[in-house]
Parts: sequence; structure tokens; C-alpha cells
Amino acid sequence: MSIFRRRSATVGSGERVLASAPVMGSDDVVAATREALYVAGRRLPWEQVHDAGWDSESSLLTVTENDRTVHRIAVDAPARLLQLVRERVTASVVVQRAVPLPFGTARVVARRAGGGAREITWVVEYDDLADPDDPAVAALVQATLERAQDDVGEP
Repeated sequence: MSIFRRRSATVGSGERVLASAPVMGSDDVVAATREALYVAGRRLPWEQVHDAGWDSESSLLTVTENDRTVHRIAVDAPARLLQLVRERVTASVVVQRAVPLPFGTARVVARRAGGGAREITWVVEYDDLADPDDPAVAALVQATLERAQDDVGEP
């Protein structure tokens, strides 16, 4: 006789788990709701999740936050969770604009929180060649940011 123990996640008030995956070697789970991803004991609203990836050989889920904090967690059976993560991250993007720079590229990205919140979070991402401290780069990025904000009606 085998005993099946269901693992569950504690999520915010009014939130409901839509998909989850058990953390290997633990009673923890990675869980996703309409509003956020719950990973490593933290609640990450979708607009703060930069990206996520899955390595099937190592069973590692890698979640990167906008501030470049990286979480690597070994999870089991993540198929539905991965699908939902891609869907929610993509749904949070309102607009993104590439900014060609003298060296490299930047991206201006506007993300909107899920769950009815209408606030927009603006993020600028620079590739490895770009120098964000260069005044010419800052001017190009600022001009693109202002045009994008005008496009979505943000002051």
C-alpha cells in the first residue's frame, strides 16, 4: 500500500493556486496563481519575473527576477507550471521597445501587475555591451522610455 501525501502552497489572500510542482527532496512546492509565482519562500508578482527556464536533464527550474536575482530549484513534474509561468510573464508585458545603442542594445519594458491591479512597472534591460552610465546611452534610453510612456498614456 502506498501513501500519497499532497503538498500544498500557502498563497496570498484571495489567490488560488493554478499550477504547482513539488520541490525535490522537500515538502515545499513552487506554485503559480493569477497574480504571482511563489518560489523559495517568496511571492514574486508576475511583473517582477524577468524569465524562467527549465533544464530537463538536471530537473532545475531557473527563475530570474527583474533585479537579476536568480532562483534555481529542483522540481518534479513541472509541465503545467512552466506553461502557466510563460503565459503569465507574457501577459504582464504591456509594451517593449528595443533601443539600438552605439555599443549593444537596451530594452524598455512596461509590465502590468495581474489580478486587476493597473499599475505599470517600467524596466530597462541592457545587454553586456551597453554602458548604462554613458550620457549618450542614457539620453537614447530616456527618449525611448518617454515615447513608450506616451504610447501607453503614462505621465
